[in-house]
Amino acid sequence: MDLDVFVTAHQAEWHRLEQLLGRGRRLTGEEADELVALYQRTATHLSLLQSSAPDPMLTGRLTQLVARARATVTGARRSSWRDAARFFTAGFPAAVYRSRRWWVPTALLCTLLGAVIGWWIAAHPEVQAAIAAPEELRALTEPGGGYEVYYSSHPAASFAAQVWTNNAQAAAMCLVLGAFLGLPVLWILFQNVLNLGVGLGLMSSAGRLDTFLGLILPHGLLELTAVFVAAGTGLRLGWTVIDPGPRTRRTALAEEGRAALGMAIGLAAVLFVSGLIEAFVTPSGLPTWARIAIGVLAEGAFLAYVFVVGRRAARAGETGDVEQADRSASLPTAA
Repeated sequence: MDLDVFVTAHQAEWHRLEQLLGRGRRLTGEEADELVALYQRTATHLSLLQSSAPDPMLTGRLTQLVARARATVTGARRSSWRDAARFFTAGFPAAVYRSRRWWVPTALLCTLLGAVIGWWIAAHPEVQAAIAAPEELRALTEPGGGYEVYYSSHPAASFAAQVWTNNAQAAAMCLVLGAFLGLPVLWILFQNVLNLGVGLGLMSSAGRLDTFLGLILPHGLLELTAVFVAAGTGLRLGWTVIDPGPRTRRTALAEEGRAALGMAIGLAAVLFVSGLIEAFVTPSGLPTWARIAIGVLAEGAFLAYVFVVGRRAARAGETGDVEQADRSASLPTAA
């Protein structure tokens, strides 16, 4: 391509498009049709330049021009309560459902690993001694000890806010750091599983496993599920870097990244519920069976939300990505 000839041939069209964009909404019907036609032609010109004769200055100018024209043609769309309702009734559950092949195995493996660590600690006094001194272990596991006092150490409202913040940060880190081939996600998962296994083993060795389960299950079922969903999504994002499939790596990462961002918002709401349970139900005077039943109901409601509502939305074509109108324009590629 002769760049000078190409610019000379189309310069007038680009200039005319700039003029029409400068007039804003003060366009006649004929001028609006002309703007759309010029936008389409300029987008094609940009694609030709990018593939045949890349010139940084000219490409930058046309990229900006095409972006302005697209914004004018499509119009700015404002978010509304309808968008939020659509997200929580279709987008979020569909995204969680679509990533089930990542987070369900993650949940099963982590639960198994936590149980193994707990058994190993409970069955080996020398391991317990390496964790802390005997008097420190007694202070943690005895009635009214550290494990029990933890859940009532602060006012319920502030404790709920603290728990929600910590868990939301952990989930967000899993989602964001997944792009680094998923390796940081594995470390975050291991830290959570290790903490669970240590508590399980120490309380079991003290003969108070029932008390520990009564404290951890009411909120832990939903909380850990949310963390596993975040971790599975992060691992999926990391695998997309390695194997984007039929999509280009850039397109695949953009689509999965947008879905992961939406997942972070949805999981923050889920963790808010688990934080309320941990602050108000776990330390309450309710019988153990009642507290566990509340946790099981919350977990069951979330799973039904994902595997019933989410599956239906996914089968209808919902992916959890933003709507097509809100995505960046995909320019045609010259052959």
